[in-house]
Amino acid sequence: MLLLRRLRYLFKMSLAVSLRRALLVLLSGAIFILTVLYWNQGVIKTQAYSEAQPRLHVQRDRNIDPIPLEKSWTYKCDHDRCVRVNYHKNEDNAKRVSFISCSMTCGDINIWPHPTSKSLVSAHTLRFSVEDVHLRLDSPHRDVRKQLKLAFDWFIKELRQIQRLDYASHTDEISMAAASVSEPSFRLGLHKTDTDVAESPLAGSLFSATFGSHRVGDLDSLQVKLSVHGSDQLNFNLDNDESYKLSTTYEHRRILVHITAQTFFGARHGLSTLQQLIWYDDEERLLRTYVSSLINDEPKFRYRGLMLDTSRHFFSVDAIKRTISAMGLAKLNRFHWHITDAQSFPYISRNYPELAEHGAYSESETYSEQDVREVTEFAKIFGVQVLLEVDAPAHAGNGWDWGPKRGLGELSLCINQQPWSFYCGEPPCGQLNPKNNHTYLILQRLYEEFLKLTGPTDIFHLGGDEVNLDCWAQYFNDTDLRGLWCDFMLQSNARLKLANGNEALRHVVVWSSALTNTKCLPNSQFVVQVWGGSTWQENYDLLDNGYNVIFSHVDAWYLDCGFGSWRATGDAACSPYRTWQNVYKHRPWERMRLDNKRRKQVLGGEACLWTEQVDENQLDNRLWPRAAALAERLWSDPNDDHDFDIVPPEVFRRISLFRNRLVELGIKAEALFPKYCVQNPGECI
Repeated sequence: MLLLRRLRYLFKMSLAVSLRRALLVLLSGAIFILTVLYWNQGVIKTQAYSEAQPRLHVQRDRNIDPIPLEKSWTYKCDHDRCVRVNYHKNEDNAKRVSFISCSMTCGDINIWPHPTSKSLVSAHTLRFSVEDVHLRLDSPHRDVRKQLKLAFDWFIKELRQIQRLDYASHTDEISMAAASVSEPSFRLGLHKTDTDVAESPLAGSLFSATFGSHRVGDLDSLQVKLSVHGSDQLNFNLDNDESYKLSTTYEHRRILVHITAQTFFGARHGLSTLQQLIWYDDEERLLRTYVSSLINDEPKFRYRGLMLDTSRHFFSVDAIKRTISAMGLAKLNRFHWHITDAQSFPYISRNYPELAEHGAYSESETYSEQDVREVTEFAKIFGVQVLLEVDAPAHAGNGWDWGPKRGLGELSLCINQQPWSFYCGEPPCGQLNPKNNHTYLILQRLYEEFLKLTGPTDIFHLGGDEVNLDCWAQYFNDTDLRGLWCDFMLQSNARLKLANGNEALRHVVVWSSALTNTKCLPNSQFVVQVWGGSTWQENYDLLDNGYNVIFSHVDAWYLDCGFGSWRATGDAACSPYRTWQNVYKHRPWERMRLDNKRRKQVLGGEACLWTEQVDENQLDNRLWPRAAALAERLWSDPNDDHDFDIVPPEVFRRISLFRNRLVELGIKAEALFPKYCVQNPGECI
C-alpha cells in the first residue's frame, strides 16, 4: 500500500510539471504569434501608406535632378547651331551628345556676360569629376589668400551641385562615377590646396572610381592656380581693378587653369568665368571642360548694381544670399539693400532698437547686426559689395513714432496720415522732421552701424527721393520748403562724415528728384541715381551740371513693373512688363549720344526690384534672368548692328544656357520661351 501511494504521488507530481511546461510553451507560442501579427500589421500599414501615396515618391525622384535628362535626343552642330535628332541607343552606333555639350562646343563662346575682348576655347573637351579639382594659391598677401580660399570653397560647392552630387546619395555618386567601368574599386579623394591656409570642409571627401591604375574620366587632376600679385586691397571702392586673365593648358592627363589678376575682385570674376567653362554631361555623368582656353576680360562700367527692397515685404537672409550668389556668377558687383521704408523698419539698431520694435512686421521679420554681417561677408566671397540704405527724409513712417515717449519730440511727421495721396506717393505716409536735431543724431548712429557692418568704403547711399513738401507745409508753412529739403540732405551728409570718423566719403548717392535739378548738392561728391524715364530732360541736365550718375531708368530697369495695379485708387503700377530683351537693349549712353567726357560721368547702372507685389515666393523669377541681361549690358556692353528692338540670336542662345545654369544652382529663374525653343536654338526667333 505504501508503494502504491508513492507511485500515485510521483504520477501527480510528474503530471503537474508536464502541465506547467505545456502551459509555458503555449504561452510562449501565443506571445510569438501576437508579436508576428503586430509587426505584420505595421508592414501592411506601411505598404498601404506607400501604395496610397505613390506621387510623393515620384515627386521626390523628379526633384533629384534640376534639369531633366533627355535620353531620347542627341544633338549635332550644324552651322554654329545645335540641331536636335531623335536617338535610339540600340540602333545608333554613335554616342549620344547631350544638349549642353553640343551648346558649349558649337558656335561662339558660351559665357554670360560675354567677355569684353576676343576669347579662344578649343573644340576638344575632357571629362573629369569635381574631386579631381585642386587649388594652388599664388599671392604674397595672406588676407587675399584666405579670401581666395573661401571663394574657391564655394566654387567647389557649386561644382558639386552642377555634377548632381548634392542630389544623390553616396551610393549614387559611386554609381555615377563608375558608370563606364566594370567592377571598380574605390578610393577616397580630397581637394588639396598648396597653401598655408587650412583645408575647408566644403572641399571635403568625395568618392572616385578607379580600376587598377585607370581613373574614370580623362584627367588625373585639374589644378586651378589663382595668382594675385598686385593690390592686397579687400575693401570695396569704385576704383577696384576687376580685370583678369584666364588660360588653360593640358599635358599628361592634367589641366592647369591659371587665373591672374591684380586684385581679389578680378580673380573672383575669373572663377565665375571658369565655372561657366565647366558643364555637366548627363550622358557621361561627369563634368567636362575645354582642353585649352584664353580669356582676357574686364568690365566696361564700375558700378553694376541690383537693388532689393526689404521693407514692403520681408526677405530671409537665405533668400538674400541666394540672390547674391547669382549676382556673383553674372559679375554684378553692388547689392543695394533698401532695408527700410515707410511700410516697415526691419533692422534692429544697436543704438535705437525702438525703430524695429515699432516698425517691424513681426519679431521674426527683422534683421540683426549678425544677419547684416553674415550677408556682407557672404557677398564679399562673390565679389559683391553690400550698400545699405535708410531712405530719408521721405519714406520714413512706421518705426519712427516713438520719439515723444522718449522725450525726443516728433522724429517723423505725417505718419499714416490720411488722405495719404495728399502727403506721400503711396501709403503709408511718413517724412522725417527736418527741424529736430534728435532725428539727425539717430541717422548718424545708423550710418555708424552700417559702415561698421559693411566695412570701409568710398560710396554710401543717403536716399533722398520723393519728398512731399505738402507734408512739411502743415508744420513749416513760413519756410522755404525746398531749401529745407536741401538743408536736410546737407546735414545728413555732414552726419555721415562724422559717422565715418570725420572723413568725407568720395561718393554719396541720392535718388534723382526735384532737388537734384537745383544744383543744391555739390557735384564733386554727390552721385545721382536716375530712376525717371530714359527720355526725360533730367538725364541731360544732370550730366551738364557735372554730376556723376547711375542709371536705373523706370522704363527699362525697374523689374517690378507690369503686374497690374495693387490698390483701388491712384497710379499703382508701371506698365508694361520689362522683358529681358528690354533690359538688354537699353543703352542710354548710346541713345543720348554722349561724348567721351559725359560717358565718364556714367558710373554704371542698377536694376531695381520694389516689392509691393513681390515676396520671397516670387523673388527668383522676378529677378532672373532679367538681372543677368543688365549684367552683360554693364560688363561688356556688346555692340550690335541690329535694330534697337531686336536681340541677336546668339544672345538668346547664351542667356538661355545661363538661365539653365541658375536653375542647376537652385535659382528658380523665369523661363524665357517654350522648352522646344531651348532644344532647338534659333527656330523660335
